[in-house]
This record gives sequence, C-alpha cells and structure tokens, in this order.
Amino acid sequence: MGRWQPNARGRLAEAALELYGERGYEQTTVAEIAKRAGLTERTFFRHYADKREVLFSGAVDLEGLFARAVAEAPESAAPLDAVACGFGPVSEMFADRRDFARRRQAVIMAHDNLRERELIKLAALSGAIAEALRIRRVGEPAASLAAEAGVAVFKVGFERWIAESERRGMAEILRESLAELRSVAASG
Repeated sequence: MGRWQPNARGRLAEAALELYGERGYEQTTVAEIAKRAGLTERTFFRHYADKREVLFSGAVDLEGLFARAVAEAPESAAPLDAVACGFGPVSEMFADRRDFARRRQAVIMAHDNLRERELIKLAALSGAIAEALRIRRVGEPAASLAAEAGVAVFKVGFERWIAESERRGMAEILRESLAELRSVAASG
C-alpha cells in the first residue's frame, strides 16, 4: 500500500456504502471500510470520526452553501423566496450523486439511530437558514417558519429525487415541491 493515494475521502465513502449494502451497517467495521478502500484505519480516522460520519460528513457544507445562497438573495425577496434561492446551489452540490444519495438514504432509513442523526442534520440546516434570514432582518416567527418550510420542501424534494423511477434534476423537483407547498398554503 502506497503512502499516498488520491481521493482517500471519496474512496472511503464509496467503500463504506458498498459494505453497508453488502453486510449491513451494524456489521461493517472501520477496519473493513479502510481495507476495501485500500487505506489504513488511521487514514479513515483522519477523514471521519466514526463509521456513522461517512453518511453525514457533507452536512456542514450543505448548511453553509444553503445559508450563503439565502444571504445573497435579492434584498427584495420575501423570506420563502430567499430560501428558494438556495435550491439551485444545493441541487448543483448533489449533481451526479444521485446513486450515492440513494444508497446512503437506504442505509439511513434502515436504522433508527441513523434516522435520528438525519433529523438532527435537518434541524441544524433549518437553524442555519433561519439565522441567514434573521441577518436579512426577517423577524420571528417568519424566519423560523420560512426556514422550516424550506427544509420541508428540500426533504420532500430530495426523497422524490432519489426515487428509482425519477430522472428529472433536483432543481426542477425542488421548484415543483415549493409550488405544491404554496398551493397547499393558499388553499387553506
């Protein structure tokens, strides 16, 4: 094994998902993930705190990207429209990762503790978006409501995007999901 090989982080993530799919999440060890990736356990721990974090390592990047897009939305944008400005950049982040996202989500949905971690991630995302709205001088409860609604649109849209039969891009599905939310809110 060489001292340095390119894309260690990506190879570890791919190896982990392969093993989670083959053996199951609970039965897979860090040593097996590292071996499958052609790396050492030490290298694994340079990139991830534990085998669970392989599934959630992009959460901070997602929060930052979404919050920046909200912060940079036109000043005239209503709170929910500012949140919607994050859908494009977030969709780009997931471009070419649909298969990975499908496999990741299958592992998460099969384990209560991973579903709990996913909900914590979504709550943190909502908090980051709400803070970006508050910086834009959106008051409460409007900032929190718009952020929660945006995360709901993202969550529903993401689940639709990873469906086996789905071929459309994430951005299109998120726009459609937002239109559905607006329709539901208007019909009340």
